Amino acid sequence: MRKILVAATGASGSIYFRMVLDKLAGTRDQWDEVSVVMSDNAKDVWKTELGTEGYNDYPFRYFSKTDFSAPFASGSGRYDTMIVVPCSMGTLSRIATGASNDLITRAADVVLKERRKLICVVRETPYNLIHIRNMEALTLAGGIICPATPSFYSRPQTLEEAVATVADRVLDLAGIDISTYRWGN
Repeated sequence: MRKILVAATGASGSIYFRMVLDKLAGTRDQWDEVSVVMSDNAKDVWKTELGTEGYNDYPFRYFSKTDFSAPFASGSGRYDTMIVVPCSMGTLSRIATGASNDLITRAADVVLKERRKLICVVRETPYNLIHIRNMEALTLAGGIICPATPSFYSRPQTLEEAVATVADRVLDLAGIDISTYRWGN
């Protein structure tokens, strides 16, 4: 039984969040449950960057960032994967230091303590030393840092195609079987 949590923070990059949700919706046969939690800033950034409030238009379970009764707030909820996309440096810092002040950071703490998969799609440039050390701490704790950095071997022609190179990589890391460009094919 595959249970996946997708969280969005207030970093720029709502298009990555939307693409991950789109692709998960299209792979319904590969998961049993997808839950979503967004920070207030993530909702504001979505509206600013994408011009809609379409984040609620997906067939997933939604939870408030303060709903600590959500099943993934405990290891007994048995969510096997958490994707934070985009992941702000503030959220990364709180996860890396164990400061669980909302449902996103609590869920990340749970995923790490249960030795399950945490993928943080960081969206910042440039990085300062604090960011790098927090990424190191999260990696040492078992998390995966996947910067929102598109690849270009597939020669993307549109912004959507470039974004898909990151979303596809994230879903690969999450164990979702997707049709995508593969090096050497």
